[in-house]
Parts: sequence; C-alpha cells; structure tokens
Amino acid sequence: MLNKDTASQEFTSYYLQQSTKEFAEDLDKVRSADDFKGDAVAMLVKSLQQGTTLFSAVDQKRVLDARKSAGSEKE
Repeated sequence: MLNKDTASQEFTSYYLQQSTKEFAEDLDKVRSADDFKGDAVAMLVKSLQQGTTLFSAVDQKRVLDARKSAGSEKE
C-alpha cells in the first residue's frame, strides 16, 4: 500500500504524462512561439501540476488503483 506522499507523487507523475499526451499539439505550439523562453518551461510544468489539486486524495487513489488494475489485466 502506498503512503500518502508516494501516492500523491505517483498521481502527479501520471497526471502530467496524461496531460502532456492530451495537450501535445498545444504544448508544441506554445514551445515554438517566438516569446517562449527557457524559464517558461518550469512555469508551464508548475501550471500543469496545479491541475492535480482538483483531485482529492480519495480520487487520486481511485485513479491510481484503476490504472494498476488495468495494467495487471494486460499481463
């Protein structure tokens, strides 16, 4: 069983992976903009991470459990 901090970190990682997949075209447009500078990457990542605050600890656990169930069914 995951502790709260580990679960939160795992959820954040998963959320960022899914977000970057979903918004790949938009992110490419932002990165190729003339006014996009190197320090904007950290701000962009932080902005995406803020989306995790929309999910309660219970919802985060539910997403992680569903993901693990789906993964074990593929094996």
